[in-house]
Amino acid sequence: MSKKQITRGVLALVATTLSSTAALAGGLERGGYNIDLLFDPSTATAEGSTVYVMPDRKLKNVKDVDSSDGLGSNGAGGGSTSVRDTENYWNSRIGMKAAIGSAVDCLVDYSEPWGAHSKPGSNWVGANSNVETKIKSENYALTCSYRFDAGPGQIRLIGGGFYQEVSGFKDRLVVPDAATPFGNGIGHLELKGDGWGWRAGVAYEIPEYAFRASLVYNSEVKLDNITGTLDLSQVNGSTYNVYGSQNMPDTLELKVQSGIAPDWLAFGSVKWADWSQFQSIPFYIKGTSTAVTSLDLGYRDGVTVVGGLGHKFNEQWSGALSLSWDRGTSQGYGTQTDTWAVGAAVMYSPTKNVEMRLAGLVGLLTSGKSGTVVINGQTYGDDATYSFGNDVVSALSANLKVKF
Repeated sequence: MSKKQITRGVLALVATTLSSTAALAGGLERGGYNIDLLFDPSTATAEGSTVYVMPDRKLKNVKDVDSSDGLGSNGAGGGSTSVRDTENYWNSRIGMKAAIGSAVDCLVDYSEPWGAHSKPGSNWVGANSNVETKIKSENYALTCSYRFDAGPGQIRLIGGGFYQEVSGFKDRLVVPDAATPFGNGIGHLELKGDGWGWRAGVAYEIPEYAFRASLVYNSEVKLDNITGTLDLSQVNGSTYNVYGSQNMPDTLELKVQSGIAPDWLAFGSVKWADWSQFQSIPFYIKGTSTAVTSLDLGYRDGVTVVGGLGHKFNEQWSGALSLSWDRGTSQGYGTQTDTWAVGAAVMYSPTKNVEMRLAGLVGLLTSGKSGTVVINGQTYGDDATYSFGNDVVSALSANLKVKF
């Protein structure tokens, strides 16, 4: 089985299929980290991809734990007991890889690893918990590798660094109490922060058999100086400058792929993400140590497992199928239960220098409920309770690669 037989078709598909699946992982993951382009055998390669994800999580049987601070019968009045919680989103990536001599490869890429968008609105019973929450990120990275012969293949040592910006906001209903005695209104919390991270890894490749095994660690990114504003102008006429800190998670991912028959390839991956450090994140009034609000998540670590098969049909067409499982990060509070998904991809290569790929995915967001729980001594979910059934998520991905 020659390197040419596999590389021009199936191998290029694997990254797209896995990337589409990663967009469904737990925590705040959107596209995660992906350095597959670093392994492309061309002297120079440019690649761009985008994924459109359509989660359809619906909440039902919603109850306000304390109706005096929400839309319950003793609060502001009214409120729906069922609502759609999720919003569709795009996630994009662009990268350029170049070989430097015969042993060194470097990749420069832009990605959007983290994000979230929940928008149940202001007319549901749990509006005191969330009206809209949106988080986005931008990641700029440089990753290089050095290859040397070892046995029948080559060992590749990988290292790099990245700069990351994270921003977002949360809106929720705030009603009168001792601190905000003037009226009902939407409280708006807006935040931004940035930091640096690094990655290190090792890979072993046997091109003749299209075999590659890689283990890559991505460090946490310390957002030591998150700043923003808490706008309560609708409630008590005040706006506060706030600050806080939080580390974005470190991850460890093992990927393996190998030719198993002429024009056939098997691939798989296991990824761990340290989402358990995302518990209750307090924010303080600037210049004081007074916590004025918090983002409550209560996550546990995330684990994602992917496996699949790829096949080269001819010199121009290839295809791949994948099955993935992602362990939910919620622990009785929130909607992130286990996700199962099936992905399919097709690649068309009109010339040896151009590859066009399309991928699709459909998955099951498993059922569960959210209520009042205590995690590590901290109480979560004491504002609203709800349940949710088995819901559907789908995704479409497009990718263009040009090789020189």
